[in-house]
Amino acid sequence: MPVGSIRRVSGQNAAIATAAAANKGGSILMGTVMAIYVGRVGTPFAVGLVTATYFFGLMVFSPIWGAIADVTGRRRTVLVLSAACAAVAILPLTFVGGVGISLGFRTLFAVFAAGFLPVMLTVVSERGGDSERGRAVGLFSSAAAVGFMLGQFTSGALIELFPRSTIYLLIAGFAAIVAVACLAVEDPTPDQNREVTFGLIAQKTANRLVPTTGIDHLQTNGLQWLYVASFLRSVTVLGMTSLLPVYLVSNVGVSPFVMGVLLAINPAVQIAGMYLMGRLSDRVGRKRLIVSGLVGSGGYTLLLGLTAMPGTLSGQVLLAGLGLFCLGTSFSALQTGIISFIGDVAPTDRESELIGLRSTARGFGGVVAPPLFGFSAMVVGFQTTFLAATLLSWMGAALVIRFVSESYAPTGATGMPAVD
Repeated sequence: MPVGSIRRVSGQNAAIATAAAANKGGSILMGTVMAIYVGRVGTPFAVGLVTATYFFGLMVFSPIWGAIADVTGRRRTVLVLSAACAAVAILPLTFVGGVGISLGFRTLFAVFAAGFLPVMLTVVSERGGDSERGRAVGLFSSAAAVGFMLGQFTSGALIELFPRSTIYLLIAGFAAIVAVACLAVEDPTPDQNREVTFGLIAQKTANRLVPTTGIDHLQTNGLQWLYVASFLRSVTVLGMTSLLPVYLVSNVGVSPFVMGVLLAINPAVQIAGMYLMGRLSDRVGRKRLIVSGLVGSGGYTLLLGLTAMPGTLSGQVLLAGLGLFCLGTSFSALQTGIISFIGDVAPTDRESELIGLRSTARGFGGVVAPPLFGFSAMVVGFQTTFLAATLLSWMGAALVIRFVSESYAPTGATGMPAVD
């Protein structure tokens, strides 16, 4: 490969990795610190709404942003615009307070932040192509995991060291970095010659999001069941995770700093896990990783639920750490498997849309689960809530086993990994 091409590829990888890390780091930091702030003055139900409002924005607007990117053929423009608006939406939180106002601006932030993942993952998927799609998604997700880890790890320390306004200003800075990094990203499938008017974009986007005919692309290889499984897994994990900061501090009894360290285990595992699982998906296919990720997600809630049992603090912390390690491993398998699966079966002009629909399925779980788990925790307690939720993720695994067909068969593989 010519030196110029190598430099261009390296520059693209750096821009995409920077955007991925900053996007994830800012989103995670915002969710964690807001959960703590709301938890100090509100109920577990209110804490659950911190996650629910965010995923409401993802649920509704991820497919919209994805469809707009597909319709206009201007993915980079959509990435920069959505990230810049997300940064602006955070700024009012530096000088206003109150649970209701905070949740309102959290929702507004999510409306714009929803544009990043479906569009950028389409760029990444197309850059990888058929033979290296899993590896490309894995590298992207590893970079996002770095931001995830930093957001979780630093959350407790930032809460103890800095005032609320400073932390929200830092989060706005993360969103601004995303916008700047996206300016350097090249779309591998651009189409700058399409007619673009507001009315035409609105009409074509609406037709895609509420189709009356031509929905075969939603059924390829059982894709629709993958969305159902993603929803069930999201109910399990996001309902649990929405309460986890408060649960660890108030019920397990750890300090905010230890909470941040524990929460950082999941993304720390993902840094290597995403890359390794991405390579593995190109060797053994997608379905096995998806099923493993769903089963492991149920294991996460099971282990965290057991931390409420009587025992020493060190033993409870160890069990919580093991559960978060399980979450990092299982999500690495699930994320690379699902995104690669969608990239395998999606028509090029619908890929952002279908990745956005996956965020919708995930977001629906994120909207339903946090307030449901918060209410359940008040009525029957954290432990019973967490243990019961395990069954939902395992139900999703059963659906995938039964109804989803493998989308990718590596060359030379007949049930065994291909050899490089």
